[in-house]
Order: sequence, then C-alpha cells, then structure tokens
Amino acid sequence: MPVTHSEPRLVSGEAVELDVRVARAGSRVPALLIDIFCQIALWVVLVTVTTPLLGLLGLTGLIAIDGALFAAVQTVIAVGVLIGYPATMETLTRGRTVGKLALGLRVVRDDGGPIRFRQALTRALVGAALEWPGLVLPPLTWVASLWTMIANPHGKRLGDLAAGTLVIHERTPEAWGWVPAMPPRLVAWAHTLDLVGLDDELALAVRHFLARNRQLGEPARSQLGHLLARQVAAVTNPPPPPHTPGWEYLAAVLAERHRRAAQRLSAARHSALTW
Repeated sequence: MPVTHSEPRLVSGEAVELDVRVARAGSRVPALLIDIFCQIALWVVLVTVTTPLLGLLGLTGLIAIDGALFAAVQTVIAVGVLIGYPATMETLTRGRTVGKLALGLRVVRDDGGPIRFRQALTRALVGAALEWPGLVLPPLTWVASLWTMIANPHGKRLGDLAAGTLVIHERTPEAWGWVPAMPPRLVAWAHTLDLVGLDDELALAVRHFLARNRQLGEPARSQLGHLLARQVAAVTNPPPPPHTPGWEYLAAVLAERHRRAAQRLSAARHSALTW
C-alpha cells in the first residue's frame, strides 16, 4: 500500500501539495489566549489614554462630556480591540497575530496563498460575533466553534469557513527531504504524459517515497518503489522508455505534474491580474 499520512495535507487547487501542516486546537487555543491577553492590554492602554483626554477636552469646553459620550468611546475602543486588532495584524503581517507568531502559525487562503484584508476582516467579524468573545449566544457559540475546529479535516473554525482560510504551522518538525528533479533524458517523454488519472493521494505517496527512500532499507525500498511504479503506470500513458529505473520514472512523472500545475497557476494569476 502507498505511504499515507493520518493527518490531511493541504493541496492547492492545482492539485499540488503545499508542504505545510494544518494547525489544530492544541496550538490554536494557546495562540488565542495570547491574543486575548494582548487585546486586554491594548484595551487598558486605550482606556487609560482616552479617559483623561476626554476629561481635558471637557474642561476646555471643546466638547460636552456626558455618559453617552463615554459609552460611545468605550464602544469604539471595544470594536477596535476585538475586530481592528486581528484584522489589522493579519493584514499587515500576512496572516499572523502576536499569538500566532509566538506559536509559529499563519493564516492562509484555502489555496495556500496569503490572505488579504477581506479575509482578515471576515475572520475578525465572525470571530467577535460567534467565537470570542461571542456576542451571539455565548457560551453555545464557543462550543460550536470548538467542535467545528475539532471535526473539520483542516482544523477550520467558523471564521475560517466563512473567509475561505485555514491556519497552518510555519515551523514544521519534519522536513520533506530531497526529491529528485526531472531526469534530463526523460524530459521529452514526460511532455507527452497523460496525467489525468493520477490523483492527489497517489502523487503524494510518490513524493513521500522519493523524499524518504534513503531512509528505507532493502528489500522494502525496492518493493515499495515497484508497487508505486506499477500503480502510476496503471493510470498514466505512455509507458516509460525501456530500461528506465523505477525511481527515475516516478521522479519524471512527479516533476512533470508539478511543472504543468505551476504553469496553470501562473496563467491563472496572470489572468486575475489583467482582469
């Protein structure tokens, strides 16, 4: 059987695996607690600054100080802390807040690209309304958000589902290792390949094998390589040139798949920019 991961990996819309690991509740909750501490500290600073400032303006007669004004200022500060802090931080740092930075996390789009203000604002609005502090039916929405994060294959919370984002680990404990590049003598043959039948799961198994085959002993390495080569040959055409080693065949198929995906991604981005 091909080598697989128990944890789902992030695959782009072009069927190219992005070498990242999705963040789960175990790392996201501590990051949230750090951000809550930062928000409380920011709220204290803003209140400490604005309260005497309002009193000074009232003494000078520039504005009329009353309870309604103080309530309005407090509301503006609360909105700025709860929504402005995460939206601004994630926009300026391309997906990180103080808590995420401390835990090595980053918010990205579903296709792996950096988020923009629209996604950051959507996450912040949904988060404030349904998650933290949960202005709508707390603590029921807290439980719903936590359950969504645990049950979702990519650890998404409600804000991620609304914004089309997910949170990933920037610092992963395990590296892929070296993956062989396209063998030069197979370039022309690889351009003729029909790769429609090669799905993501089998392609990821091939990449795992190529990246870590030096860690496998014989005969397990050869047996797994032959098995993967047979599975790939069954869903691709044409067959490799005679006497092609299995690792070269797999490396060529994988490199060609990535080359075509990169071309599609480049064309899509160019079209989006020109549009």
